[in-house]
Amino acid sequence: MIIGKEGLVLQDFYDVVFSEKEVSIDDSVLKTVQDSFDFLTEFSENKIIYGVNTGFGPMAQYKIEDSKRIQLQYNLIRSHASGTGNPIPTKYVKAAMLARLNTLAIGKSGVHPSVIELMTTLINRDIIPVVYEHGGVGASGDLVQLAHISLVLIGEGEVIYKGEQKPTSKVFKTENLQPITVALREGLALMNGTSIMSGVGILNTIYTKRLLNWVVACSSAINEIVKAYDDHLSLELNEAKKHSGQQQIAKQMRSHLKDSKLTRKRAHHLYNGEVTDTVIEEKVQEYYSLRCVPQILGPVLDTLENVEKIVLEEVNSANDNPIVDVEKQQVYHGGNFHGDYISLEMDKLKLVVTKMSMLAERQLNYLLNSKLNGILPPFVNLGELGLNYGMQGVQFTAVSTTAENQTLSNPMYVHSIPNNNDNQDIVSMGTNAALLTKKVIENTFEVVAIELITVVQAIEYLKIQGEVSSKTKKMYDEIRAIVPAFKEDEVMYPYVKKVKEHLINSEI
Repeated sequence: MIIGKEGLVLQDFYDVVFSEKEVSIDDSVLKTVQDSFDFLTEFSENKIIYGVNTGFGPMAQYKIEDSKRIQLQYNLIRSHASGTGNPIPTKYVKAAMLARLNTLAIGKSGVHPSVIELMTTLINRDIIPVVYEHGGVGASGDLVQLAHISLVLIGEGEVIYKGEQKPTSKVFKTENLQPITVALREGLALMNGTSIMSGVGILNTIYTKRLLNWVVACSSAINEIVKAYDDHLSLELNEAKKHSGQQQIAKQMRSHLKDSKLTRKRAHHLYNGEVTDTVIEEKVQEYYSLRCVPQILGPVLDTLENVEKIVLEEVNSANDNPIVDVEKQQVYHGGNFHGDYISLEMDKLKLVVTKMSMLAERQLNYLLNSKLNGILPPFVNLGELGLNYGMQGVQFTAVSTTAENQTLSNPMYVHSIPNNNDNQDIVSMGTNAALLTKKVIENTFEVVAIELITVVQAIEYLKIQGEVSSKTKKMYDEIRAIVPAFKEDEVMYPYVKKVKEHLINSEI
């Protein structure tokens, strides 16, 4: 994957973060970055440029002596490497490093080219800074979390190297690496941006796509299990509503079910004049959690596609301060580090993922409640009723986790708290928004894992393995390879964990 020819797309993050492909830098990038650095060095000689010869934040009113400029950058990095809480998983940090590298490569930050070279090397050698969850308010960007990455670039702090947490200095010695050259504004340029929230946001988008496909597959399989009428998925019905997402979800479900022997045509059963009873025993139409899937998941898909667009725009932007414009021979001060775009999109994503967990939990309840579905034993219990408990225990977990999602889905976008001596008087909390969304996504994989185990148990009880669609049968086989058909009660948490990991790490 080459930085510099075009902007990054989602596939680039797949390639680098998941497939561990190497990053290379187009020759033009190093020239652009060098030109930016050279221009800013000369331009700042007789002018006041924020973060070059001034203090930071409300300390910007203090001019820094030329002899102390370099120390200024080190002071900023060290003082702001103050994150706490759990370490952010390395995949997300690597995505953030790629996002930051891309931003700096645009050439509007005035950094020394050694920054580009060392960050590329760290990504390619999978040397990942230890970055903590707590500390970012999302403006001026991800200062605290990006300070931990900056700390590694100056040869300090800690990294994850070959699966272990180690001092950066020792790893640099092992790998024969030199810290970056701090020459102008490398500290501020590295820290004053939105790359942590954007990197986490990109992976949130990738995982939500995967999650949505599993939810569509589960929803399709449940329609088969109960022998639902298929007209609620029809092209005609869903084209009557003009939302692209709804139409795409319905199309995806029709594709999933195209060779199913279980879904039914309304014309064969209710439109043929043969039903004469006053009270119709079978359901005329299904509960909403089965019948309204396109209308429920359609907004999820539409929102997801917009989130991807906005996050990629942020990744491909110069999102620090000030902005160096070599072409116009000017430096512009402002607030491109402000993370409101990411914060809002993460809140939107968090909401729709929570709705997916709610849909999965209701579908699970439908399968577990024999009075609702009328075809399965209570809790899809394949053993002796009363003595055995089937899926009863894991329903509590699914309900609890869904409830947590509902609480976590309160927005961060409007939770600004002034700080930094009121210099940062309105902030985005974008990093918090992205990390909470990450948690909600992980929770939803858990709920869907429980639902999917139950789907497989239901197919087992009804002995319809040969009647379900080929796609449902493939899904059934994948899960059955992880979870046995159990009649006796089993310790369930290892199975839930394994299925959750399978869903997170697999495409349907």
